[in-house]
Amino acid sequence: MPCTVVVCGFFGDTGKGKIISYLALKDKISVAARAGVGPNAGHTVVYGSKTYKVRMIPSAFIYDRCRLLIGPGVLVDPNIFLEEVKQLNVEDRVGVDPQCAIIEPKHVEADRGGHLASEIKTTGTGTGPCNADRVLRRAKLARDIPELQRFLIDVPLEVNTAIDSGENVLIEGTQGTYLSLWHGTYPYVTSKDVTASAACSDVGVGPKKVDEVIIVFKAFVTRVGAGPLPGEITWEEAEKRGWAEVATVTGRRRRAAPFNFDLAKRAVMLNSATQAAVTKIDALFPECKGARTFSDLSAEAREFIGKIESEIKIPVTLIGTGPEVWDIVDRRLE
Repeated sequence: MPCTVVVCGFFGDTGKGKIISYLALKDKISVAARAGVGPNAGHTVVYGSKTYKVRMIPSAFIYDRCRLLIGPGVLVDPNIFLEEVKQLNVEDRVGVDPQCAIIEPKHVEADRGGHLASEIKTTGTGTGPCNADRVLRRAKLARDIPELQRFLIDVPLEVNTAIDSGENVLIEGTQGTYLSLWHGTYPYVTSKDVTASAACSDVGVGPKKVDEVIIVFKAFVTRVGAGPLPGEITWEEAEKRGWAEVATVTGRRRRAAPFNFDLAKRAVMLNSATQAAVTKIDALFPECKGARTFSDLSAEAREFIGKIESEIKIPVTLIGTGPEVWDIVDRRLE
């Protein structure tokens, strides 16, 4: 701290929402700034008896004193944004940068047909066509939308001011390293870079302001949509192993494969990661469900974490042991 970036090391779906919500509560995050593409990425937060699925609002909303910002590099669908603000009751602490590009119905329509839908198998949320319009300098911006006027704020200024004041700031990445337009499995990628460097750019923070980069891996690998997935297993096998999942945004089945050490090592390099989080350890080792200390994990689970650390050369500081926010082993406390 004070500035931490959280990104995914695989193809998305690694549980960033859980890690971010935990950090928000545990570290009392003052400002959380959403980076990434837009509402094509969904984060799930389980707190108490409620499950939240957010696509625009930062997952740190769970901490009621956290300021919630959306950086200028993020695409905004006003309907989704306004609905989430209402559902989460966060209107008094949300800010949107005037430079955010706006997803219009025509973008959604374009995303649900043709090459993007049939071959790339995108989420159909309009983000790719909207980013194309932004590159062509014809996209509308948040400053042009009356319904968003009360939320507009200079996000880079607010984030940098908070960092300079020593407040705890979190930059929330979306999707995954191997969905990056530059570093991913092109053409089966998203419409921009989504590594830690891009996350900083999205919210207007320079590289010298970042203290920690936490890269989030799942104990196995999943992927939605088309594109290569080394070691992929069948859906039936995923069900047997307890790895069968569906996507937050689209409801599509997630393809699955065992943990990939080569991908993990490269992701650490591409993101300059300083710490790693590994979620869903309980899917591999059910006896670890709900564990809160490293010693509570089984010997096999501790060995698995040790192997990851020896391969990626950074510490695994956070280990998810269940869906709830507090189902976590925080080795920073040891």
